[in-house]
Amino acid sequence: MADEDKRLAATERVVKLEEELEASGVAYHDDDSLALARARLHEWVDSIAATVISPALGRVTLIHADGGQSTIISPTLPFTMSKPAGQ
Repeated sequence: MADEDKRLAATERVVKLEEELEASGVAYHDDDSLALARARLHEWVDSIAATVISPALGRVTLIHADGGQSTIISPTLPFTMSKPAGQ
């Protein structure tokens, strides 16, 4: 239950921060909405044609098949996606 409480608290913080910026957000917690969000995210990921991984900047830039770009800022994702040294 502690993990669920952490997830709920995290989503609540993000929604409140966006409200402070006068931009509303929507948090999905129920199974059906979350399943739909995951399916859409998988479709989006499948459109990736190239990536630029910048661990020092904490950023991953995705180049989509149509030439569009998306950037993800994350302290862990660039390291997760990087190859170990020597490979």
